[in-house]
Amino acid sequence: MAELAIENLSLRFGGLTVLDNVSFTVEPGELMALIGPNGAGKTSALNCISGIYRGSGAIRLRGKDIAGLAPHDIARLGVARTFQHGELFPQMSVLENLLTGRHARIGTNPLAEMLFLPSVRRAEVAHRGEIERIIDLVELERFRHAQVGALPFGVQKIVGFARALALEPTVMLLDEPSAGLNREEREDLARFILRIKQELKMTIVWIEHDMQMIADLADRIHVLDYGRTIADGKPDAVLSDPNVLVAYLGTETVQSTIVQATPLP
Repeated sequence: MAELAIENLSLRFGGLTVLDNVSFTVEPGELMALIGPNGAGKTSALNCISGIYRGSGAIRLRGKDIAGLAPHDIARLGVARTFQHGELFPQMSVLENLLTGRHARIGTNPLAEMLFLPSVRRAEVAHRGEIERIIDLVELERFRHAQVGALPFGVQKIVGFARALALEPTVMLLDEPSAGLNREEREDLARFILRIKQELKMTIVWIEHDMQMIADLADRIHVLDYGRTIADGKPDAVLSDPNVLVAYLGTETVQSTIVQATPLP
């Protein structure tokens, strides 16, 4: 059974069609890159999967149709996402921001928390232990108690990535996590993505414009253009597909591949 299956997903805003019968599946532990020119509908697809937008069609998580569920219910089922902008709490520390990502895993009730009962204390120790594990995983140890708003942009992006991990998801939706990062920060991010894929067996849907990263890391690529699927397959085949080259470069000339056209900065 596919971990995530999208079937005939369509989304319209008035007379504007954003997604037009998009279908794809993501297997357990697979890293699938979702690419396309600006305005192709990539982020809208993630918004539908995570419950922010409601389109038509089916969205199945391990066989269960989650289309129409509220975002917090989808999160509880194990779907986490990052955003193009961190959407963090700037006045809070890194540790506190990551703890907010545990909200769907908190099972204690408000009365017990007010009285700070032993069960609450044990749960808090367990949650903090999970957060420390994630901090180690993405190498944020020296920023643990730093105020997020005072951190460099690249570090804030990693904090957003780590906060999504704090949910303990089975599916991660990454929306341009490398945007705005320099070469060193992108290399760190690539290591972290590979680490969660290999060590945590995470299923990942990854929107990305850095084609070199995609060629190096993705198991499969799905390409959207004007809300429609134009290619799906292994990176080598997709990145040399004439339809994909036309969508990105306006030419079918394969001599300049997408990877060569968009090198790392």
